Amino acid sequence: MDSYLLSSKNPSEFLIKMISASVSSYDFESIYYSDIMPNLKNKKLLLAIDLDDFGFSNEIHDWIIRMHKIGSDSLGGSVAALLIRGTGDLYTKTIAQNIIFHMNQMGCAFVGHPLVEAIGNLRNFLTMQKVIKKELSEVCLDCCKNLGERLVNFESPSFSNPNIVVLHSSNENHSNTLRYWNMIKSYIPFDLVHEIHIENGTVRDCHGCPFTMCLHYGKQRSCFYGGVMVDEVYPALLNADIVILLCPNYNDALTANMSAVINRLTALYRTTKFYNKIFYSVIVSGNSGSDALAKQLISALNMNKSFTLPPYFATMATANDYKAIFDVPDIALKSKKFAKHIETNFRNYTF
Repeated sequence: MDSYLLSSKNPSEFLIKMISASVSSYDFESIYYSDIMPNLKNKKLLLAIDLDDFGFSNEIHDWIIRMHKIGSDSLGGSVAALLIRGTGDLYTKTIAQNIIFHMNQMGCAFVGHPLVEAIGNLRNFLTMQKVIKKELSEVCLDCCKNLGERLVNFESPSFSNPNIVVLHSSNENHSNTLRYWNMIKSYIPFDLVHEIHIENGTVRDCHGCPFTMCLHYGKQRSCFYGGVMVDEVYPALLNADIVILLCPNYNDALTANMSAVINRLTALYRTTKFYNKIFYSVIVSGNSGSDALAKQLISALNMNKSFTLPPYFATMATANDYKAIFDVPDIALKSKKFAKHIETNFRNYTF
């Protein structure tokens, strides 16, 4: 699979260093965002982006529009990662969410931990500096080198009969999200599916234990606060190949229970990376905003917790009233298509 570096013609001085650290040991063909694009299907893509003081990059914005005009599969079969240089403390994460979301909707997958972000003063590397005893700039460049290596060496996960974990906190009596999932599930020949209902009051949110305490419990595949996370969710995730999250839209955000579950994964993550696990999501909004939840999940699970993001990871629908999901145009066809997409991925991964 060919590798491409996409950048502007005049990257900032520090972004040049980030690029060099990422690609110097590998054979990347360099192209500019303003160039006439070659076929970018089935490629490994490293995007290097400078942000202005307001968190914008007109070049990446225009490039995404151009790729979308080519087609919704213009990046099909490709896998990508990002280098982003900001001028202040803000915007690097949100622009990454947007870029990953749009590229994913064009068929692009992303490695776990696909982003190295360098904020203006590099203080986002202070925590990592406690482990890597170097100057902040050197810590950043070490991360860039690691990202380039993981992208070049990335191989699609392969499952003959995947173990699938489905997480939800929905009420079966009136959840459009759960009804949508049940339609999808009816089309997939799953042999190993473990559905976990996170009931109200069963999971305490993360209280931010000191790192050493969290690490101590993580080594035991446990957490100080115990409960359903330790008894059921942790073991299920450790054995899972695919995780599917069912996410109704509550005020343009994940439900409190699902947010708590993701937050509580931190102890397990201290000692277990999830690069070989992939995740999908079923998102239903009452009015609008499904993309807001999709971006939350990208940030939480792909960017932060290292899950691999497969192409077209989320199916989204708008349904407010009781059983309104059944009135969504072509919902049965949409369900079947998403089910087939998941099945095709786990039977013969090619991204």
